[in-house]
Amino acid sequence: MAQKYERNQEASVYIGNLDDRVTDALIWELMVQAGPVVSVHLPKDRVTQSTQGYGFCEFQSADDAMYAVKIMNMVKMFGKPMRVNMSGGSDRRQQQQQQDVGAKLFIGNLDPVVDEKLLYDTFGAFGTMTQGGPKIARDSTSGNPRGFAFVAYTSFEAADWAIQAMNGQYLANKPINVSYAFKKDAKGERHGSAAERLLAAQAIKNDTGMASHNHGGMQFQQQQQVPGASYQNVHGASSGPQAW
Repeated sequence: MAQKYERNQEASVYIGNLDDRVTDALIWELMVQAGPVVSVHLPKDRVTQSTQGYGFCEFQSADDAMYAVKIMNMVKMFGKPMRVNMSGGSDRRQQQQQQDVGAKLFIGNLDPVVDEKLLYDTFGAFGTMTQGGPKIARDSTSGNPRGFAFVAYTSFEAADWAIQAMNGQYLANKPINVSYAFKKDAKGERHGSAAERLLAAQAIKNDTGMASHNHGGMQFQQQQQVPGASYQNVHGASSGPQAW
């Protein structure tokens, strides 16, 4: 009986939001730029043999896997930004950092040229994001951006810094509006309330294994320079529904 191969979870990454044209060979060719690859697996439908939009890549070391997350997340293949995170069971600390505390931001008045990668590079400077990174709202028919997006952080400190530094600043060619998003189930109530912050603080206190939500030792000022932004303090109007 053949022995089942066990993937090294500590050195593996999950890859999501893949176009159905992406193959194992393409993922291998891309990921080897981050480090030596041991294996690539894209689950396929048993009947059609088409890929299911996600997969896994195992590296020789955990350091290579973490480096792949840093440089490959949000890279586009066939026009779709990949979601690259540490594999499900590989890094308990990272999983805890991905917990949703309610630090959700609305980003409005976006220029059409702004994509998920630019938002990730810009807003990722303020802290760790949850839920696979930025989400740009798109027209369900044409796929064109609707001029607004959402970002969620693992801490309210990161969200506060992002608002302070980026609200009213130019990203690409337009001044953006950054604020806490409205809650879906509460009319007129925004995320970032005192109650949410208290619950988040209590969750951190109860889980002694959770990584502290610092920003890698970085401090940000109002005019902090981040990629893709030119800083003129002009406030733009928000656009689109702000609930998330």
